[in-house]
Amino acid sequence: MPDSPHPTVPAPRVPPPRAIRIGIDLGGTKIEAVALDPAGHIVARERVPTPRSYPETVQALTDLVGALERPLGVQATVGIGIPGVVVPETGLVKNANSTWLIGQPLQRDLETALARAVRMENDANCFALSEASDGAAAGARVVFGVIMGTGCGGGIVVNGQLLTGRNLIAGEWGHNPLPWPQLDEIPGPPCYCGKRGCIETWISGPAVAADHTRATGETLTAPEIMAAASRGEPGAVATRARLVHRAARSLATVINVLDPDVIVLGGGLSNTEGLATDLERAVAPWVFSDRVTTQVVVNRHGDASGVRGAAWLWG
Repeated sequence: MPDSPHPTVPAPRVPPPRAIRIGIDLGGTKIEAVALDPAGHIVARERVPTPRSYPETVQALTDLVGALERPLGVQATVGIGIPGVVVPETGLVKNANSTWLIGQPLQRDLETALARAVRMENDANCFALSEASDGAAAGARVVFGVIMGTGCGGGIVVNGQLLTGRNLIAGEWGHNPLPWPQLDEIPGPPCYCGKRGCIETWISGPAVAADHTRATGETLTAPEIMAAASRGEPGAVATRARLVHRAARSLATVINVLDPDVIVLGGGLSNTEGLATDLERAVAPWVFSDRVTTQVVVNRHGDASGVRGAAWLWG
């Protein structure tokens, strides 16, 4: 039988080059990178520990892009979520809890290293954008995305668009003082920002671990404490209760100002069993309303939410 004049062409393993988007989440302890196809499916993934110096961080980010692109045979767009913001007037990073990034021209240096434009946004904004687009808050009009991990950040999405603010700090709830502080919460632990008693110094992962040590003398990580609490160990149960109380007070101030439809929890502490339900219940007495219908939910995309949002910075 003669060959068909129109032979079947095998489907390509990956979409055309311009369709691939790389998203990178530059976290305090790890850097995760993914490549997305046009439908939002992850076609490649890499993860490395976060270096503790600026030059090593630039090199790690550059290497991650190459590690994703080489097997796919493409040059992709690159979006990066960082624990801070890039000031448009100077191109320098500010407000980063990974303090070695502060004052550095990260976006410019990466664009030079990669020989292409790079889009960069606050990591909490990337998380919020991802969850508001096709995650746990899809379809909601006003979404507040919360990061409770190495640091404590937040992002706001209104009608599908990021709200970054005049000073690029919209959603930075972690650097307000802990609301309605108890006597033993004054003046609060020192914060890297130069103040004391910021929300981040109470409800981030390292802050919960430090709180537990102060109360019990035990040195455990936040995930270990939450696991111990689920087993009913009294010291850990008390630490978890303090976390819920402090986070509820803090989220109440967000609801009082922003009144979002949905609050989405992200970061390592969001994996705590039952935390979203407990916070939705505990926040109500602190809100300036006799009826609170704000939903508090766990993210849908897990650890991939930040990188997905970073990738979609290129639309």
